[in-house]
Amino acid sequence: VQLQASGGGLVQAGGSLTLSCVVSGDLFTIHEMGWYRQAPAKQRELVAMIGSGRTTTYADSAKGRFTVSRDNARNMVDLQMNSLKAEDTAVYYCSVRAFNRATMTFGTYWGQGTQVTVSS
Repeated sequence: VQLQASGGGLVQAGGSLTLSCVVSGDLFTIHEMGWYRQAPAKQRELVAMIGSGRTTTYADSAKGRFTVSRDNARNMVDLQMNSLKAEDTAVYYCSVRAFNRATMTFGTYWGQGTQVTVSS
């Protein structure tokens, strides 16, 4: 399973960005899809998650500003980020929990990360 994230960049406070992540690979079934972030000197934290039934979970810091969505036909997960703040600056990672039909096991897979910088 491979994940390719895109859409990061530099934006002014109050602006918006949309992150996208495409998942590729054979013989797997995606369950949860989501986004995490890691700021300098901080631990990686959950930003938003969407289940196979489209149930969503958001960090308190993301509620009301971020929206996670998924396109099952294209194996994609997006994160629409509005009203960005300087404290949203971090490397954002997409992640999926998937069932590998070849090994008959669940696994968590990560993308390479995309930098989001919000200038104040």
